Amino acid sequence: MSTLEQFNIAGRSAIVTGAASGIGLAYAEVMAEAGAKVTLSDIDGPAAERQAARLREQGYDVRAATLDVVDRDQTRAVVDAHVLAYGGLDIAFANAGIDPGAGFWNPAGHRNSDGQIDTLDPARWDRTIAINLTGVFNTIREAARAMKAAGRGGSIIATSSNAAIVNEALVGLAYMPAKAGVAHMVRHVALELAEYRIRVNAIAPGPFVTNIGGGWLKDPVVRAAWDAQVPLGRVAETYQIKPLALYLASDASNYVTGSHMMIDGGMALGKFG
Repeated sequence: MSTLEQFNIAGRSAIVTGAASGIGLAYAEVMAEAGAKVTLSDIDGPAAERQAARLREQGYDVRAATLDVVDRDQTRAVVDAHVLAYGGLDIAFANAGIDPGAGFWNPAGHRNSDGQIDTLDPARWDRTIAINLTGVFNTIREAARAMKAAGRGGSIIATSSNAAIVNEALVGLAYMPAKAGVAHMVRHVALELAEYRIRVNAIAPGPFVTNIGGGWLKDPVVRAAWDAQVPLGRVAETYQIKPLALYLASDASNYVTGSHMMIDGGMALGKFG
Protein backbone atom coordinates (compact mmCIF):
# COMPACT_ATOMS: atom_id res chain seq x y z
CA MET A 1 0.00 0.00 0.00
CA SER A 2 1.34 3.41 -0.95
CA THR A 3 1.72 6.18 1.58
CA LEU A 4 -1.17 8.17 0.13
CA GLU A 5 -3.42 5.11 0.07
CA GLN A 6 -2.97 4.77 3.82
CA PHE A 7 -4.89 8.03 4.27
CA ASN A 8 -7.91 6.69 2.38
CA ILE A 9 -11.04 6.50 4.57
CA ALA A 10 -13.58 6.38 1.73
CA GLY A 11 -16.58 4.27 2.67
CA ARG A 12 -15.90 4.31 6.40
CA SER A 13 -18.21 6.01 8.86
CA ALA A 14 -17.47 8.61 11.51
CA ILE A 15 -19.35 10.31 14.30
CA VAL A 16 -18.30 13.70 15.66
CA THR A 17 -19.60 15.28 18.84
CA GLY A 18 -19.71 19.06 19.14
CA ALA A 19 -19.78 19.18 15.35
CA ALA A 20 -21.93 22.25 14.73
CA SER A 21 -18.99 24.68 14.83
CA GLY A 22 -15.30 25.15 15.50
CA ILE A 23 -12.91 22.24 15.72
CA GLY A 24 -15.70 19.68 15.71
CA LEU A 25 -17.02 21.05 12.43
CA ALA A 26 -13.51 20.91 10.98
CA TYR A 27 -13.30 17.23 11.97
CA ALA A 28 -16.65 16.51 10.32
CA GLU A 29 -15.70 18.40 7.18
CA VAL A 30 -12.41 16.60 6.65
CA MET A 31 -14.03 13.21 7.25
CA ALA A 32 -16.68 13.98 4.64
CA GLU A 33 -14.15 15.48 2.22
CA ALA A 34 -12.11 12.28 2.49
CA GLY A 35 -15.10 10.12 1.61
CA ALA A 36 -16.41 8.99 4.99
CA LYS A 37 -20.09 8.89 5.96
CA VAL A 38 -20.52 11.24 8.89
CA THR A 39 -22.93 11.98 11.72
CA LEU A 40 -22.58 15.54 12.97
CA SER A 41 -23.87 15.57 16.54
CA ASP A 42 -24.25 18.58 18.78
CA ILE A 43 -26.33 19.79 21.70
CA ASP A 44 -27.56 22.43 19.25
CA GLY A 45 -29.36 20.04 16.92
CA PRO A 46 -30.66 22.67 14.48
CA ALA A 47 -27.14 24.08 14.03
CA ALA A 48 -25.80 20.58 13.39
CA GLU A 49 -28.53 20.03 10.80
CA ARG A 50 -27.69 23.31 9.06
CA GLN A 51 -24.06 22.25 8.72
CA ALA A 52 -25.08 18.77 7.58
CA ALA A 53 -27.41 20.26 4.96
CA ARG A 54 -24.57 22.45 3.69
CA LEU A 55 -22.30 19.42 3.35
CA ARG A 56 -25.03 17.35 1.67
CA GLU A 57 -25.43 20.14 -0.90
CA GLN A 58 -21.74 19.59 -1.70
CA GLY A 59 -22.44 15.92 -2.36
CA TYR A 60 -21.30 14.38 0.93
CA ASP A 61 -23.08 11.57 2.78
CA VAL A 62 -23.76 13.15 6.18
CA ARG A 63 -26.52 13.29 8.76
CA ALA A 64 -27.15 15.24 11.94
CA ALA A 65 -28.20 14.35 15.48
CA THR A 66 -28.99 16.26 18.64
CA LEU A 67 -26.69 15.10 21.44
CA ASP A 68 -25.97 16.23 24.97
CA VAL A 69 -22.89 14.15 25.76
CA VAL A 70 -23.63 14.31 29.49
CA ASP A 71 -26.77 12.25 28.84
CA ARG A 72 -25.58 8.65 28.71
CA ASP A 73 -28.82 7.23 27.31
CA GLN A 74 -28.89 9.83 24.56
CA THR A 75 -25.23 9.18 23.72
CA ARG A 76 -25.95 5.47 23.34
CA ALA A 77 -29.01 6.17 21.21
CA VAL A 78 -27.10 8.49 18.86
CA VAL A 79 -24.31 5.94 18.40
CA ASP A 80 -26.84 3.16 17.79
CA ALA A 81 -28.68 5.29 15.22
CA HIS A 82 -25.38 5.98 13.45
CA VAL A 83 -24.59 2.25 13.32
CA LEU A 84 -28.06 1.51 11.95
CA ALA A 85 -27.77 4.22 9.30
CA TYR A 86 -24.25 3.40 8.14
CA GLY A 87 -23.74 -0.27 9.01
CA GLY A 88 -21.15 0.29 11.70
CA LEU A 89 -18.84 2.80 13.31
CA ASP A 90 -15.20 3.12 12.24
CA ILE A 91 -14.15 6.54 13.56
CA ALA A 92 -15.35 8.53 16.56
CA PHE A 93 -14.35 12.03 17.61
CA ALA A 94 -15.11 12.72 21.28
CA ASN A 95 -14.88 16.44 20.82
CA ALA A 96 -17.78 18.24 22.53
CA GLY A 97 -16.64 20.75 25.12
CA ILE A 98 -17.43 24.11 26.63
CA ASP A 99 -15.58 27.21 27.69
CA PRO A 100 -14.99 27.21 31.47
CA GLY A 101 -15.23 30.97 31.86
CA ALA A 102 -12.54 33.42 32.77
CA GLY A 103 -9.31 32.44 34.45
CA PHE A 104 -7.77 34.32 37.33
CA TRP A 105 -5.91 36.67 34.96
CA ASN A 106 -7.29 39.09 32.39
CA PRO A 107 -5.68 39.93 29.01
CA ALA A 108 -5.71 43.57 30.11
CA GLY A 109 -3.27 42.66 32.88
CA HIS A 110 -5.29 42.37 36.07
CA ARG A 111 -7.00 39.68 38.13
CA ASN A 112 -10.59 38.65 37.42
CA SER A 113 -12.85 39.00 40.42
CA ASP A 114 -14.82 35.85 39.54
CA GLY A 115 -12.06 33.63 38.15
CA GLN A 116 -10.05 32.85 41.27
CA ILE A 117 -10.35 29.65 43.25
CA ASP A 118 -12.08 31.34 46.18
CA THR A 119 -14.54 33.22 43.96
CA LEU A 120 -15.19 30.65 41.21
CA ASP A 121 -18.83 29.56 40.99
CA PRO A 122 -18.85 25.80 41.83
CA ALA A 123 -21.62 25.31 39.27
CA ARG A 124 -19.18 26.42 36.56
CA TRP A 125 -16.69 23.80 37.78
CA ASP A 126 -19.33 21.06 37.82
CA ARG A 127 -20.60 21.81 34.31
CA THR A 128 -17.12 22.03 32.79
CA ILE A 129 -16.06 18.70 34.29
CA ALA A 130 -19.38 17.10 33.29
CA ILE A 131 -19.08 18.06 29.62
CA ASN A 132 -15.33 18.24 29.00
CA LEU A 133 -14.39 15.08 30.90
CA THR A 134 -17.43 12.92 31.65
CA GLY A 135 -18.90 13.68 28.22
CA VAL A 136 -15.71 12.40 26.61
CA PHE A 137 -15.94 9.25 28.75
CA ASN A 138 -19.56 8.71 27.66
CA THR A 139 -18.63 9.11 23.99
CA ILE A 140 -15.60 6.83 24.14
CA ARG A 141 -17.60 4.25 26.09
CA GLU A 142 -20.34 4.01 23.48
CA ALA A 143 -17.93 4.13 20.54
CA ALA A 144 -15.90 1.30 22.05
CA ARG A 145 -19.04 -0.75 22.60
CA ALA A 146 -20.09 -0.37 18.96
CA MET A 147 -16.61 -1.05 17.59
CA LYS A 148 -16.04 -4.13 19.76
CA ALA A 149 -19.39 -5.56 18.67
CA ALA A 150 -18.49 -5.15 14.99
CA GLY A 151 -15.07 -6.73 15.47
CA ARG A 152 -13.31 -4.73 12.78
CA GLY A 153 -11.27 -2.32 14.89
CA GLY A 154 -11.54 1.43 14.69
CA SER A 155 -10.12 4.78 15.67
CA ILE A 156 -11.30 6.94 18.56
CA ILE A 157 -9.96 10.48 18.81
CA ALA A 158 -10.60 12.72 21.82
CA THR A 159 -10.08 16.46 21.86
CA SER A 160 -7.75 17.31 24.72
CA SER A 161 -5.77 20.57 24.92
CA ASN A 162 -2.29 21.87 25.52
CA ALA A 163 -3.89 23.00 28.81
CA ALA A 164 -3.66 19.34 29.86
CA ILE A 165 0.04 19.87 30.51
CA VAL A 166 0.52 23.65 30.91
CA ASN A 167 -1.20 26.23 33.07
CA GLU A 168 -3.35 28.86 31.37
CA ALA A 169 -3.98 31.88 33.60
CA LEU A 170 -6.49 33.31 31.11
CA VAL A 171 -8.58 30.10 31.14
CA GLY A 172 -11.03 29.01 33.82
CA LEU A 173 -9.63 26.61 36.41
CA ALA A 174 -11.81 23.58 35.59
CA TYR A 175 -10.51 23.39 32.03
CA MET A 176 -7.00 22.21 32.95
CA PRO A 177 -7.95 19.20 35.14
CA ALA A 178 -10.71 18.23 32.71
CA LYS A 179 -8.32 18.09 29.77
CA ALA A 180 -5.59 16.41 31.83
CA GLY A 181 -8.18 13.78 32.70
CA VAL A 182 -8.95 13.30 29.01
CA ALA A 183 -5.25 12.83 28.24
CA HIS A 184 -4.82 10.18 30.91
CA MET A 185 -8.10 8.43 30.04
CA VAL A 186 -6.97 8.14 26.42
CA ARG A 187 -3.76 6.43 27.47
CA HIS A 188 -5.61 4.03 29.77
CA VAL A 189 -8.34 3.12 27.28
CA ALA A 190 -5.81 2.75 24.46
CA LEU A 191 -4.10 0.04 26.49
CA GLU A 192 -7.40 -1.68 27.21
CA LEU A 193 -8.69 -1.63 23.62
CA ALA A 194 -5.49 -2.49 21.75
CA GLU A 195 -6.47 -6.17 21.79
CA TYR A 196 -9.54 -5.26 19.73
CA ARG A 197 -7.54 -3.24 17.17
CA ILE A 198 -9.25 -0.08 18.39
CA ARG A 199 -6.81 2.81 18.54
CA VAL A 200 -7.42 5.67 20.97
CA ASN A 201 -5.57 8.96 20.64
CA ALA A 202 -5.95 12.60 21.62
CA ILE A 203 -5.51 15.80 19.70
CA ALA A 204 -4.33 18.61 21.99
CA PRO A 205 -4.98 22.01 20.39
CA GLY A 206 -3.62 25.27 21.61
CA PRO A 207 -5.53 28.48 20.82
CA PHE A 208 -7.77 28.19 17.76
CA VAL A 209 -10.28 30.76 16.53
CA THR A 210 -13.68 29.19 17.32
CA ASN A 211 -16.99 30.24 18.86
CA ILE A 212 -15.99 28.98 22.31
CA GLY A 213 -16.30 31.59 25.01
CA GLY A 214 -18.55 33.63 22.77
CA GLY A 215 -15.83 33.76 20.12
CA TRP A 216 -13.51 35.70 22.41
CA LEU A 217 -10.45 35.05 20.21
CA LYS A 218 -12.16 37.15 17.54
CA ASP A 219 -11.67 40.13 19.85
CA PRO A 220 -8.47 41.89 18.66
CA VAL A 221 -7.31 42.59 22.24
CA VAL A 222 -7.78 39.01 23.36
CA ARG A 223 -6.28 37.62 20.17
CA ALA A 224 -3.21 39.84 20.50
CA ALA A 225 -2.69 38.55 24.05
CA TRP A 226 -2.80 34.96 22.82
CA ASP A 227 -0.69 35.62 19.71
CA ALA A 228 2.02 36.95 22.01
CA GLN A 229 2.11 33.63 23.89
CA VAL A 230 2.57 31.44 20.79
CA PRO A 231 6.18 30.83 19.68
CA LEU A 232 5.01 30.67 16.06
CA GLY A 233 3.41 34.07 16.65
CA ARG A 234 -0.21 33.39 15.77
CA VAL A 235 -3.43 31.76 16.85
CA ALA A 236 -4.61 28.98 14.51
CA GLU A 237 -7.66 28.67 12.26
CA THR A 238 -9.70 25.47 12.43
CA TYR A 239 -8.79 24.25 8.94
CA GLN A 240 -5.24 23.71 10.24
CA ILE A 241 -6.38 20.80 12.42
CA LYS A 242 -7.83 18.81 9.51
CA PRO A 243 -4.64 17.00 8.37
CA LEU A 244 -3.92 15.72 11.89
CA ALA A 245 -7.51 14.54 12.26
CA LEU A 246 -7.31 12.63 8.98
CA TYR A 247 -4.00 11.08 9.98
CA LEU A 248 -5.38 9.72 13.25
CA ALA A 249 -8.63 8.54 11.66
CA SER A 250 -6.90 6.67 8.84
CA ASP A 251 -4.60 3.68 8.47
CA ALA A 252 -1.69 6.10 8.15
CA SER A 253 -1.62 5.99 11.96
CA ASN A 254 -2.24 2.26 12.26
CA TYR A 255 0.68 1.86 14.71
CA VAL A 256 -0.24 4.88 16.83
CA THR A 257 -2.32 4.55 19.98
CA GLY A 258 -2.34 6.23 23.37
CA SER A 259 -0.78 9.39 21.95
CA HIS A 260 -1.45 12.99 22.97
CA MET A 261 -0.60 15.04 19.88
CA MET A 262 0.04 18.73 20.42
CA ILE A 263 -1.01 21.24 17.79
CA ASP A 264 -0.39 24.53 19.54
CA GLY A 265 2.23 26.53 17.66
CA GLY A 266 4.80 25.58 20.30
CA MET A 267 2.93 27.10 23.26
CA ALA A 268 3.65 24.15 25.53
CA LEU A 269 7.37 24.74 25.02
CA GLY A 270 7.19 27.93 27.02
CA LYS A 271 8.48 31.38 26.10
CA PHE A 272 11.90 32.95 25.91
CA GLY A 273 13.21 36.48 25.55
